[in-house]
Order: sequence, then structure tokens, then C-alpha cells
Amino acid sequence: MTRFSALAVLALTTTAAHADTAGLQIAEVFMPHHDKATRVAIWYPAGSAAETTVYADNPVFQGVEAAMDATAAQGEFPVVLFSHGMGGTDRAQAWLGAALAERGVITVLVNHPNTTWGDFDMTKGVAHWTRAQDMTTALDWLLAQPDLAAHVDLSRVMAAGFSYGGWTALSLGGMTGNHAGLVQACEAYPQMEACPVMMSDEVNLQGIDPAKWNASYADTRVTEVVAIDPGFVWGLAPTDVTGLLPDTLMIGFGGAQDRMLATNFDQSGLAALMGEREVVQIDPAYHFTAMPLCKAEGEAILAADKDDPVCTDPAGSDRAAIHGRIVELIAGALGK
Repeated sequence: MTRFSALAVLALTTTAAHADTAGLQIAEVFMPHHDKATRVAIWYPAGSAAETTVYADNPVFQGVEAAMDATAAQGEFPVVLFSHGMGGTDRAQAWLGAALAERGVITVLVNHPNTTWGDFDMTKGVAHWTRAQDMTTALDWLLAQPDLAAHVDLSRVMAAGFSYGGWTALSLGGMTGNHAGLVQACEAYPQMEACPVMMSDEVNLQGIDPAKWNASYADTRVTEVVAIDPGFVWGLAPTDVTGLLPDTLMIGFGGAQDRMLATNFDQSGLAALMGEREVVQIDPAYHFTAMPLCKAEGEAILAADKDDPVCTDPAGSDRAAIHGRIVELIAGALGK
């Protein structure tokens, strides 16, 4: 296991010049397992002459530069299938998609039906396997697009994700769920984030078919995994990790005082099951450090709305530097 302080993060943040412009296409992709279409954002290296505009900017979060619908740059590029967190959107990790595109990586972000901001129904969203199916369908769709498929390097396909999406990435990489173990963990720690909702009569985690929960939803085209502060990490057994790709990295946020219990893969025991797979802990940081850079007034706006303190990082942390470190870890794993 590797642990990084904020100073180490700053020291290791890349200073290399970015060679590519970040191109962006937005598509509606039909998901047969949901019987509906959903939004998919595809970031990719664009031709250097492409004109850019600001994407995903709002009063709270800073946007990023994107060349909308630009022609892709010449060459083949690795692919990252990125899964957002519970209640997230593709915009929440636009910073990552843009940065990876600038490094020569195609990134596919799916707005997962039933667990996306504005489309949230946990009675359906608790079916974690549908998220893996979303990403598999999105990759199928990408490979059917002539303007993008020719640029895909299928020898380098990474499943990555944040929070609930971190579990999706692990699932795509071969980890299996443990229904009985998670139910027992929620019973032992009823205060754990998401457990009250999942164990409610309405959602009824405990009543879900264990065979569906525990099945493999791996995509054999995936070659490596990065899971950022992943959820559903409790109650797992050694057999659940047996099929997980060896090229797997888990990134955790925070120390003893500001670590989210639901994503604490040390306390849950998952880190100990990872064997030679890499585990990185970034401290000081907290769960929402993976969200976009905030504007100066963002924290006050969220406080006035009595929303989650998404912009309030722990003292001593540097969100921009931590984002840079995450980009380095992902791009480096892909040889970029």
C-alpha cells in the first residue's frame, strides 16, 4: 500500500505540456436493460486547430475547456470507461475527462439511469449490475461509431469510477458482490452512509436475490481498473476478489477524522484482500475531493441551500493538486 501526503501529491503532480485539445461529443445511447436511452459524454483527443468552449460551468463549479464535436486527432488511444457516483452526472468528472483527453485518452462517461442527479430512484438503482451493463453497452456503442471506433486501442481499456462508480469499475474488472456480507455490515453499522436507504422497506436490499447480486458482471475487454473511494466495499470475502484483474488500483480519500465509513476499504477489510494490487491513500482529502474545482462563492451557495459541503475540503488539502495526481495515476497506468 502506498500513502501520499498533500506535499507528496503536490510534488508528483504533472508539469508536462498537454499535447492534445480535449474534444467532446454528447450522445443519447439506448440501454436495453433499462428500456430507455441515457446521456453519454465522450471525451477524446481532438485536432489541435479545434475551437473550444467552456463546458460544465455553473455558479458552484468551474467548467473546463472542450472542443464540441471536433474531429478526433490521428492515432489510436486507450479508453477509460468512467462511472460516476450515486446522484452524480458526467459533468461532475468533466475535469477528468478533459484532462485525460489532453493526455491522449478517450474517456466515456455514462449518466446511469436511476442513480443520476435528476434521475434518481434507489429502488431500481440498488441493482448495481445495471451500472456495469451501462458501461458495457456504452463501449459497444463507441465501437459502432465510425468516427471514433478507428481511434480505439482495445488493448488498453480501463474501467474507472468514483464512489458507487468505483464499485462499478471493480465489478467490470471481475470483482463479485457479497450480498450476505453487505447486509450484515449494514446491520452492524446502521449509521453507515447509504445503509439506512438501502435497508429501508422501500429499497429492501436484504430482499434482493443473492444470486443476482453475487454474479460476475465482468467485461472481458477491460484490461485494468481504477476505483476512486469506492462504495460497497464491506462484507467481501477472498473469493470475491479472485477474479479481479491484477492491474487494479484503489484510491482512498482522507484520514481517521474525515474518511467516509462506507468507502473505508481499510476498515472494511477489502484492502487486505487486494494482494499485490496497488492501494493509494490521499490525505488530507475527503470523499467529495473528486468533485470539480469550486468557485470562490461555491461553498457559500451550498451552505445557503443546506446542501452537502461538497466544496469544503479538509485543512491542508489542495483539490487541484489531488486532481492532477489522479490524472497522473490513470494516464500513467495507460502509458500516457
